[in-house]
Amino acid sequence: MLEEIRTFTAVQLAEKIKIREISVIEAVKATLEQMEHAEGLLNAYVTVDQEGALRQAQEVQEKIDNGTLASPLAGVPVAIKDNLCTAGMRTTCSSKILENFIPTYTAEAVQNLIRAGAVIIGKTNMDEFAMGSTTETSAFGVTRNPSNFAHVPGGSSGGSCAAVAARECFYALGSDTGGSIRQPSSFCGVTGLKPTYGTVSRYGLIAYGSSLDQIGPIARDVADCAAILEVIASYDKKDSTSLKRGDTDFTSALHDNVKGMKIGIPQDYFGEGLNPEVKAAVLAAARVFEEKGAVIEEFDLSLVEYAIPAYYVIACAEASSNLARFDGVKYGYRTPSDGGLHQMYKKSRSEGFGSEVKRRIMLGSFVLSSGYYDAYYLKALRTKALIKQAFDRAFQKYDIILGPTAPTTAPKIGSSLSDPLKMYLGDIYTISVNLAGLPAISIPCGQDAQGLPIGLQLIGDCFQEKKIIQAAYTYEQA
Repeated sequence: MLEEIRTFTAVQLAEKIKIREISVIEAVKATLEQMEHAEGLLNAYVTVDQEGALRQAQEVQEKIDNGTLASPLAGVPVAIKDNLCTAGMRTTCSSKILENFIPTYTAEAVQNLIRAGAVIIGKTNMDEFAMGSTTETSAFGVTRNPSNFAHVPGGSSGGSCAAVAARECFYALGSDTGGSIRQPSSFCGVTGLKPTYGTVSRYGLIAYGSSLDQIGPIARDVADCAAILEVIASYDKKDSTSLKRGDTDFTSALHDNVKGMKIGIPQDYFGEGLNPEVKAAVLAAARVFEEKGAVIEEFDLSLVEYAIPAYYVIACAEASSNLARFDGVKYGYRTPSDGGLHQMYKKSRSEGFGSEVKRRIMLGSFVLSSGYYDAYYLKALRTKALIKQAFDRAFQKYDIILGPTAPTTAPKIGSSLSDPLKMYLGDIYTISVNLAGLPAISIPCGQDAQGLPIGLQLIGDCFQEKKIIQAAYTYEQA
């Protein structure tokens, strides 16, 4: 019975719970049993709250039984990326500097899930402070790809994607600064959606790059992602970047129809560096859309080669400012050695942060320093504006843009960290979406010769999540 429960998607499971075919306790037990089998090898979680999950399950079941809870996700176990604050539950950002931090408040997106009757199983592993593309920079060890344990799951939301792929939860929340939901979704063979910037409140998300970060859903299919986004999207006055939107009925876009839809394929996305198997799978997916009645056209997006330098200058500049608060004074790790206030700051940070985080803080501090601010940071901001204009021109002509999510399938563990530049280049197709604040989804579109998943990315214009959901759903049905 428990094994059968794990085969359902989140929406299917909620439906079974609603008609009393499965209890919430059974759903939670099915998830915990799978974690017992898989977690030793996978390491997808930093914290598992077994007692809390069973307690929540009991409370949610009572509310479903007495009719006070009728959400389409009520009773479904969820995993939360470990950079989203959860009151009373450890939130570490997979860093030594926050290894014992227990927040006193809960992130708004997580709060929305709790109100909808979600049961939180635990917090998932990630690259430290979301800085990385492989989930290898975590202070709590490497997460492995469920498709092949010798390979990475991608990052920084690698723990969330691996947990969904290995059926250690029914869906998860991740955060996306430069592709951190979509790239690991591609590597793990699950569906990940990054909404338009400002659609989901960032209150309670421990910031990496504030102008780029966005919370989004990771699930087994498009219908789940639409239902989850519908629950977590809300205006929040606690977040100054939050938007008031009246079009958040995302499940209404689940139509199997792309007839007449104009889809643009950027030629720049199919140049050197793209794995031939990935290219073949993505172009095969484009032919599926064509057969379904969409109009496919190649075009020149331009500026793609400038996206990575602009992104890393802006993200690292914001990170150096955001991470200044972790100084060993109010919370988090403090060095045991003496030596006065300045020594305490220095030692707490050098002992608490990992090497990738230090690298990005130093880069960010450098581009913001006097004499270099104009040469690097201002130039990156201008490039960001030009990239947004390039997308605006494209969306005057096309409904959506189609391309690969990542240039390769999941690399082997250890192969990326030795060459940080190579790791940064792995985000080439995802980061321009964050620079322009656009919505995008990654859906599975095949496997390479080793059986590793390949992801297809669909990009929409601002506030056009419904178009990409409809297109992704149509492809999934085909």
